[in-house]
Amino acid sequence: MIVLKFGGTSVGSIERIRHVADLIRRSAAKEGPVCVVVSAMAGETDRLVSLYKHLSSDTQTLEYDLLVASGEQASISLLSAALGSIGTKAQPLLGFQAGFVTNDARGRAKIKSIQTDRILELSSAGIIPIVAGFQGADESGQITTLGRGGSDTSAVALAAALKARRCDIYTDVSGVYTADPRICKKARKIEKMSFEEMMELASLGAKVLHPRSVEIAAKYQIPVRVVNTFEESEGTTVGPFEDLLESPVVTALTTDHNLALITLKNVRKSEELLDRLFGKLSEENVIVDIIVHSAIREDGSFDLSFSTPKEDVSLVERSLQSLALEASQIDTSLSKVSLVGSGMRSHSGVAARVFKTLARGQIPIVCTTTSEIKISCVVPQIHAEKALQSLHDEFCIVRE
Repeated sequence: MIVLKFGGTSVGSIERIRHVADLIRRSAAKEGPVCVVVSAMAGETDRLVSLYKHLSSDTQTLEYDLLVASGEQASISLLSAALGSIGTKAQPLLGFQAGFVTNDARGRAKIKSIQTDRILELSSAGIIPIVAGFQGADESGQITTLGRGGSDTSAVALAAALKARRCDIYTDVSGVYTADPRICKKARKIEKMSFEEMMELASLGAKVLHPRSVEIAAKYQIPVRVVNTFEESEGTTVGPFEDLLESPVVTALTTDHNLALITLKNVRKSEELLDRLFGKLSEENVIVDIIVHSAIREDGSFDLSFSTPKEDVSLVERSLQSLALEASQIDTSLSKVSLVGSGMRSHSGVAARVFKTLARGQIPIVCTTTSEIKISCVVPQIHAEKALQSLHDEFCIVRE
């Protein structure tokens, strides 16, 4: 079996839904059994979230999950009807009907298990299951949602549960590029890339795949193909490509504008402070990325900075208040520019070239973080595009 996932732009209108239905019909005829996962129509989830936020700022509620999950209910119903109109049997399934069992973390649930009996039963009968992405139900039967981008996670997790031979993610781009082609005119499509590289790119802001989906793909060794819904192309295949280790030093660059840098100044040293602070943030499901800890001064105080997604700022403030702490500064005018490449392991001087390039462009660096295969620099948002273009030009990324 192959799992096909269609994003919101792919099903953004009745004409596009008809196009997707024909694509599914042709894929099933060519590839054999398929299972389909669908997002809400483009803009629908944003509309629902906006309506909700007129009434409440708390998105970790049952009401929030019930509301935003309704977008996928509409798209699976329309797509199933479109398939029926061209003589292809299909059945829409909400997440819980497709067997998705999650924990009860409202607005950002994690998948615990997937019971595939219903999907396999339909497939054996020649009926294509059309599954609502982004959602499931907890063990008490309440509807849950997986967080933004969760339809990718639904699709890859379902592919793993079904032991599918691959998962195709259909979107409005033709694959993964060396940089955003809307910013870098020299950006090129990458034919193949490793799970490790894609995981770094996704976690650093690349919008092509959701980070959690790549983690699942890597864990269960499910090849993921990113293809354009509206163009005939091979796209980009993400998989266990160990032979790519001799590829260029840098595989791709990305930017993340969804960044808030939280700074606490003159914090009094305590052996338990960091444990309590980051433990509390973990309890609130806050995603923490960069952490910068200054040297401890003679009076025992230090400065602490860490970055989170902008939407988590209110959760951070609540966590700080519970610990009698207060942020000295919350800066949302920054962006993170990142370079990713397995080749960094075997090449020296990459960081020096990054700093030299940014200095030449007079681009200030607020802070930096690195790993074996990535370098990220936080810069003022007004300089982010220039930084991306300059670094892309410096590393002359080409992958044959």
